[in-house]
Amino acid sequence: MVDALYPLVDALYPLMRSLTGSGVRDTLDHFGQVVELERHEVPTGTAILDWTVPQEWRVNGAWVCDRTGRRIVDVADHGLHLLGYSVPFRGILTGSELRTHLFSLAAQPDAIPYRTSYWAPRWGFCVRQHVVDDLRDDEQYEVVVDTELVDGSLSFASAVLRGTTEDEILVSAHVCHPWLANDNLSGNIVALAVWQILGVTGPHRHRFRLLLSPGTVGPIAWLAQNREATSHIRHGLVLTNLGDDHGFTYKRSERATSKIDLVAEHVLAGWHRPGTIVDFSPYGYDERQFCSPGFRLAVGRLSRGVHGTFPEYHTSLDNPSFVTADAIADAVHAVLTMIAMIDEDETLINQAPFGEPQLGRRGLYRSLSGTEPDPNGELATLWVLNQSDGTRELSAIARRSGLPWSSVRRAADALLGVGLLAAHDPLTTGTGQP
Repeated sequence: MVDALYPLVDALYPLMRSLTGSGVRDTLDHFGQVVELERHEVPTGTAILDWTVPQEWRVNGAWVCDRTGRRIVDVADHGLHLLGYSVPFRGILTGSELRTHLFSLAAQPDAIPYRTSYWAPRWGFCVRQHVVDDLRDDEQYEVVVDTELVDGSLSFASAVLRGTTEDEILVSAHVCHPWLANDNLSGNIVALAVWQILGVTGPHRHRFRLLLSPGTVGPIAWLAQNREATSHIRHGLVLTNLGDDHGFTYKRSERATSKIDLVAEHVLAGWHRPGTIVDFSPYGYDERQFCSPGFRLAVGRLSRGVHGTFPEYHTSLDNPSFVTADAIADAVHAVLTMIAMIDEDETLINQAPFGEPQLGRRGLYRSLSGTEPDPNGELATLWVLNQSDGTRELSAIARRSGLPWSSVRRAADALLGVGLLAAHDPLTTGTGQP
């Protein structure tokens, strides 16, 4: 499924996404061809918690010309050239005046930075360093910022896969960054691939909720409109920066030891390239909205490169060549493993708890030493039998043993199949019969 979705990176990369506008809608239109989405439009001026939906930003064109008429900066050449949410402007400025409206990276002279001014009215251009260096202070430059700020709406999309219970797992990704492949599109592609796979591998115990929205204001708008629904969210993941070549980084939820935190730590510790676990902080992506004091949802964040720590971050270097299908596929596998560990978890009870039962005659232990086909299989079987006293979930057994979730789950299924384990009934006392 990832191979089929990966071309979306090239197709959607050049769309002029922002908090609002046609770029977001066009992106959601493409996603809606992959999975069935419910679209939402929240009108300008609508109160969403402590925020208000802003005016819609529309870009018709923007450029700077020198005295010969040559355009030295043009948003038509690269979408990052225009400061996000620039207000309209037309005028003649000297080079020294123009320089105050230009943003560049002296340490990365060949990169165009990504900058925005969502909530303060200003205009500007983001450029490679040579544009700033080449300006002549007394020379005049024509500046055109042909944009509009009009009443419109904030667009986002959601979807729900029903489960056998009302307990929910949330998967969220932001859709507001233009001309950035990793910090935007990679998280969306992973979320869509996960969604497609979950849709054909059910039934699942949990209900799954997908949210694709502009950063910050999108989740805030959803939370404002769905306060009651949040009571069903038991676990969640914010997905971003998953297409680069870094190892995984998981940021804990504010709760720090919620199930998603423990599961992510276990999964990444045993990954082929062990990941990094970092503590929660109220800075970052949309996990901070879900983890705010009024909601305190158990939502962590999964990424590869961490924002602000790699040179491509929020620059024109974050282009389609920076992300790979392999990295995205690996992220899909990691997310699905975490989800499976939560969704398939259960508490079981050993039906022969007095001493170790004879596994060989039940086909669960090798008859010839040194011929074990699965290096984790028998050890997982012994761990599950030993720990299944009606007080421990299988996920806790996996964490304590350090074994992969897949091995623990297979062992449990095999033991259930031969009657050595049974589902735990909390109303029943005792730990089994001899």
